[in-house]
Amino acid sequence: MSFSYFLNTPRPLKIVELDKNHKFILNDKNLKSILFHRKARNKPVCIISIAGAFRKGKSFLLNFFIRFFKNGGREGWLENESDLLKGFHWRGGSDRDTTGIFMWSEPFLLRTVRNEEVAVLLMDTQGSFDSSTTMKDCASLFALSLMISSMQIYNISQNIQEDDLQNLQLFSDYGRLALESTSMTAFQTLIFLVRDWSYSYEYEYGFKGGFEFLMKRLNISSSYDLELKDTRNFIKNCFKDIKCFLMPHPGLKASTNPYFEGRLNDIDPLFRIQVVNFIEGLFQEKLFQIKEINGEQITTTELFEYFKIYCEAFQDNQLPNPKSLLKVIIYLFYLNKGPTLGHLPMRP
Repeated sequence: MSFSYFLNTPRPLKIVELDKNHKFILNDKNLKSILFHRKARNKPVCIISIAGAFRKGKSFLLNFFIRFFKNGGREGWLENESDLLKGFHWRGGSDRDTTGIFMWSEPFLLRTVRNEEVAVLLMDTQGSFDSSTTMKDCASLFALSLMISSMQIYNISQNIQEDDLQNLQLFSDYGRLALESTSMTAFQTLIFLVRDWSYSYEYEYGFKGGFEFLMKRLNISSSYDLELKDTRNFIKNCFKDIKCFLMPHPGLKASTNPYFEGRLNDIDPLFRIQVVNFIEGLFQEKLFQIKEINGEQITTTELFEYFKIYCEAFQDNQLPNPKSLLKVIIYLFYLNKGPTLGHLPMRP
């Protein structure tokens, strides 16, 4: 794969926010400026999104992706230790930083081994479970991230615990009806990213150890009660592909020093090595996922319409009815692809 990057004061843009009445507000202007960018218009799109609990380093991690792309994915892209990590806003401390959903203002272009040019978008989602956000808001934001992304990073701390799986089931519950109504999984690639992994003597850092650990966590024992079995079966059936990566701690300078600015030489070398393994591993052909709906690849401009529909579905104080949402998605799919697929269904 090869990469291209375009300079024009790139920055994170807020594309979704929650107002005081807990309703989604879509910033059409910001979103359109990204999806209709001159270098990405009408190209297939890959959306890498990160979500999870607040204050766990999600925005910080995305800046490694930006550095990777800025350097064209070339070998040694993280070797200049005097550099600062820049991009999505992040800071230390116990209070939340990101609110709503942000997207990097310019796409990165990736040319696959099949010589297909794909627009890659990076999306940062407000952390869950802070003291200012309701459970319904957390579920809505995470669900929207899942619905939009083609590669969803589930950022969790230290271990995969039962509440992590149960929360994922709750946030992914829109896929339940889609699984019953189509022959396809509701969502595409899910990557459990376990931060600050302390048990490398049991399962080694990286995708290999992560796979072995994840299989243990998702294994269904005959001794489990029905709730535990249902949670695991739901997650397995809801995603086209599930991966796990075990990531070491970034070091005390990065995590406890209030004056840490993101300088690479203040980050533990083992963490830097595994960040390289993680990001480069995601862009291997078997992991990389172009956004699909109903099994068909969609473009950046088509994604804009889906984004609007998804946000409109969350305008009520209640979570949207999955059945009505699915009908709208199917209609929009046929509206975009109908000329090549034939009959257009009635508008729901």
